[in-house]
Amino acid sequence: MIFNKSSTEQGDAVIATQAPCSIAPVTVPQYLESTYWWAYTHPNAVRVFERQWLVNLILWGNFSRLRDLALQEMGDVINGDVLQVACVYGNFTEHLVHRLGPQGHLNVIDVAPVQITNLHAKLGEQKQVTVLQQDSSALNFADASHDTTVVFFLLHEQPAEVRLKTISEALRVTKPGGKIVFVDYHKPKASNPFRYVMVPILTTLEPFAMDLWNGQIADWLPSDCQNLALDKQTYFGGLYQKVVITR
Repeated sequence: MIFNKSSTEQGDAVIATQAPCSIAPVTVPQYLESTYWWAYTHPNAVRVFERQWLVNLILWGNFSRLRDLALQEMGDVINGDVLQVACVYGNFTEHLVHRLGPQGHLNVIDVAPVQITNLHAKLGEQKQVTVLQQDSSALNFADASHDTTVVFFLLHEQPAEVRLKTISEALRVTKPGGKIVFVDYHKPKASNPFRYVMVPILTTLEPFAMDLWNGQIADWLPSDCQNLALDKQTYFGGLYQKVVITR
């Protein structure tokens, strides 16, 4: 629900609004401004939603579990290059940073400047982290430039055409043999009472989220990636899913 979204230096931490080789300035997409201004792009959004207890409540007490399930895919010590696609309310990025080994590096991108500013405030000085303003549907990274790419509760916030591009870009920038880790909503089992609670919430506040109930992440893979190894697990009566694709 609420998890996603000036070139300066703070100590050794590199902080930038866009990648050094950007050709055009990054703009906040219209769908994000019109649909999620209250959650991501308005300055008051951060003041309201950047609370660990609140993000945990939004996920019905499952934030820590889902965070750790995603991070476990990267190992206890991460020594490769990791890309986190979109900032996250709560302590997801902090826990990821704590796993970085001596040769580990984390790139975090987000299209919303207010989210980048918020992440700077949460992380402070970090030698092994680079934060960039980029659009997930048009990443400014080279092909096969990351060992792992993680997309944590972002896909449900995007229209289908943007979601397709985001998934394609995540695959493109991940090295052969590397992992792309998706955690997001999923259609619950019929016996799960939250199935009936979530329908009015998602249809009212998250107009694109029902796509993940009516389809599969595999449905949005590029045609040349249909045969990649894919592992899918569901949690909390099927309300959430983790999909891991090996490039």
